[in-house]
This record gives sequence, C-alpha cells and structure tokens, in this order.
Amino acid sequence: MTFDGFETLAIHAGQEADAETGAVVVPIYQTSTYAQDGVGGLRSGYEYSRTSNPTRGALEECLAALESGIRGLAFASGMAAEDTLLRTVAKPGDHVIIPSDAYGGTFRLFSTVLERWGVEWEAVPQSDTEAVRRAVRPETVAIWAETPTNPLLTISDIEALAGVAHDGGALLVVDNTFASPYLQRPLTLGADVVVHSTTKYLGGHSDVVGGALVVSDPDLGHRLAFHQNTMGAVAGPFDAWLTLRGIKTLGVRMDRHCANAERVVEALGRHSAVTEVYYPGLPEHAGHTVAQRQMRAFGGMVSFRVRGGEDAALKVCDRARVFTLGESLGGVESLIEHPGRMTHASAAGSPLEVPGDLVRLSVGIESADDLIADLTGALEQ
Repeated sequence: MTFDGFETLAIHAGQEADAETGAVVVPIYQTSTYAQDGVGGLRSGYEYSRTSNPTRGALEECLAALESGIRGLAFASGMAAEDTLLRTVAKPGDHVIIPSDAYGGTFRLFSTVLERWGVEWEAVPQSDTEAVRRAVRPETVAIWAETPTNPLLTISDIEALAGVAHDGGALLVVDNTFASPYLQRPLTLGADVVVHSTTKYLGGHSDVVGGALVVSDPDLGHRLAFHQNTMGAVAGPFDAWLTLRGIKTLGVRMDRHCANAERVVEALGRHSAVTEVYYPGLPEHAGHTVAQRQMRAFGGMVSFRVRGGEDAALKVCDRARVFTLGESLGGVESLIEHPGRMTHASAAGSPLEVPGDLVRLSVGIESADDLIADLTGALEQ
C-alpha cells in the first residue's frame, strides 16, 4: 500500500508494525553487532551497526519518503552529513558556490576545513540567479543553497538554481533545515541533494542531535552510503528513534510554528524599537513571490534588527523570559539568540558577517499572546 499524504507518510513510512510482536512503534535496536548464521550468513543483511541498523533504517526510509527522494541517510549531526557529502562529491581543486549569508557552521566547514584540503569556495548572493550563473566555473562541482537562509531568511529560487547547476555540470544541494519537508521539497524542484539538521524541526523537541541527506539519484545514494560507512558518523539507534518520534507530529507542529510566527512578525512590525523584520511571509520581502511558489507556508523563523545597535539587541536577548536564550532552533519551545555573538560568531570579519543589531527567533508552539507579550516587554524595558 502506498500513501501520498504528508502526515500519513510521517507516521507510517518505514514504520510498519513489528512483525513478531505487533508493536506499532519501531523498536530501538540498541546493538552494535548481529549474530550470523555461518560466515557471511547475514540475517536480513545486518552485520554491524555502523553499516546499518534497523532503527536507523526506518528513519532513513521515512526521510526519503517525506522528501520524495530515492534514498535517505541519517547522521550523528547536520555537520557530519555536510562533511560526508562534500568529501563524497568534491576533491582538491574543485569549487563550490555557497550563499553569501550561509549558516555559520557551514561557512566554518568550508573556510577552515575544506579550504585547507584544497576545495575552493565562493560566497554569492543566491537570490540573484544570474550572479550564481556568473560564478560557475569548469571546476564547480556543487551549488550549495539554503532557502530560507540562516539567519537573514533570504529566499532562493530552487528551480532556477537547479537549472544553473545542471547547465554547469554541477549538483544543486539545498539545506532544507529551516523549511522542513513539510513546507518545501527541493528534490521535486530539481535539487540533487537535500541536507537537514534533524536536530531542528524534524526532531522538534530539543532532545536529540542528528543530520540527514536525501538524494534522488541511486548512484549518488550508493556513493554517499559508502562514505557514510567509511567515515562512520552515523545516527545511533536511540537518536534515530527520537527523531522518528518527532517526525510523527511534524505537520501539526509546523502549522502552529507558522501561525505563531505570523503573529509575532505582525507585532514586531508595529514596534518602534524594531527597525527591520526579516520574514519571507511579508509581502515586502524580496523573496516573497518565490517563497509563495515553492513553500507551503513561510516557517517559524524570524529575524529582526533593533534600534540602538548591538547593545540594544543583546539586552533584548537577555530580557526575554518565555523565549529561552539559546542556540539551535525548531523545537516546540521558543528560542532567542544573537547571531553575531552566538551561531554566526565564526563569520565575524568575513563577507558573511551578520549585523550586530540582529536578533533571531525560533518561534515555538506556545500561546502566541504570551510570546508577543514577552517580546514587547523585552523591547520596552
């Protein structure tokens, strides 16, 4: 039996009832190795849990279904997924185009690790498709996109970027962490690889760290699986189980995240202490039309700039009470952070440096009235 509904896939894809006991929840196969029936006599193909594990396999099957991909791979973190992907598709002398406002951890991976290994990279504003096209070289192996970006919520046209990448013989990689597959499915728009920090919206409860890759090409999936096994940064069975549990409620959570974010954006836009709000749901946002076309809704992430500069932004972060001051995002609880001092500190002094007066919110699923009151109080003290 096949299903098309997202919420149905989230609950059932890769998660059939246990054949022996009828358990409706995938068991946690907390094992490192498996008994063999004679040398090479593997039961259901399992030999060692770095290579494969039934709990992780269920998560990988579910992720592939949600992203409309051929194969999913689950990792110990989002950065482990990124590193494995890049060392699979790039070699010394190759070139990768990244966003001009990429996530700080992605920037750090390119600037301090891959660059030393001989991989060249270039930061380009990817909302400008023609600028990306001009940046493509014969050595370009991938265009690495985020949409929306972290933390400025810039929108890129996935379909257009896929055309640019493929015209240049490169892959289009899309970090879909901010949107989640509930709001956006890049593979259906022409992307070759989707990257997730499953720590965020997919897990959804701030209790697990993980990452994922989903691909549309079986050969690329096979190559990635070889490198995943060789490098070894795989998701553990309990982490995979926690992520599967979170995915089951992804649809209903994202509906609430989006609805709350829209209320928060409206309140921020009216406040005299706020000079600018970044949210793709705003009609005046430069990427609003593209976001309308490729996203179901506009997400739960909001950034804004505070009148009074960096000191004022830091005070807002310190004063909030319902919004917890902390890194990460996508959990049921609302978080507030100062990107320049926290998640994007590694980009300081680079072309990717973020404004000092910027505050980033991960809007949770609490009462919207309480969230607005908390922010209003933090801005007015």
